[in-house]
Amino acid sequence: MKKLFSELDLKYKLAIIAVLLGVVALFAGDPYSGTSVKVNVKDLALSTVKSSDKINPTDLADWIIQGKADYILVDLRSPDKYAEYTLPEAENIPLVELPNSDLLRNQKIILFSDDEVAAAQGWFILKAKKYNSVYILEGGLNGWKEKVVFPKVPANPSKDDLAKLEKKKAVAQYFGGDLVTETTSTEVRTEIKLPTSSVVPQTTQPNTGGKVTAPKKKKREGC
Repeated sequence: MKKLFSELDLKYKLAIIAVLLGVVALFAGDPYSGTSVKVNVKDLALSTVKSSDKINPTDLADWIIQGKADYILVDLRSPDKYAEYTLPEAENIPLVELPNSDLLRNQKIILFSDDEVAAAQGWFILKAKKYNSVYILEGGLNGWKEKVVFPKVPANPSKDDLAKLEKKKAVAQYFGGDLVTETTSTEVRTEIKLPTSSVVPQTTQPNTGGKVTAPKKKKREGC
């Protein structure tokens, strides 16, 4: 059933979800009804987001390093988590506040949270409000940590891997992280956490030897 739902066009998915939510509201409004309806909205939101609506963490890292400014990053977590760590230039709009945000409909919006669940819900909310260019960070901050800040590398890399590892290392260090050597040890490994505060980008661009300035604050374009 879930596979069939994921293959439907977006307009049909949104219609189905709207109907289901309407049914939930109908039964919820009748305290004397003996019928109960349970709909997992999180699962529905996740199954609605297509692969083309996800941004790979390594691609986003490249955009940040290059200083691209044709998108806006939105951190959907709580202000406390946002203050502890977030991505460069990200704005904090908690998920519950997203429906009333002042985001513009012509913006390219990338949503992220710790994982994909809240971002998928945010994606659904904005799509329902007629926002066209909405994306989510694949894997959320967990994916960002694993692919960008602390990427795992083989303990004994081949010569062909060395060049790729140098670039990975430069990118990781740019964002305050480093390479993590894979191990087959069965010992309990300490969880590697993201830096405790947002890292200010360095001025040296990885793998180039040229200089780049920290990306300027993105300006919102007209409606």
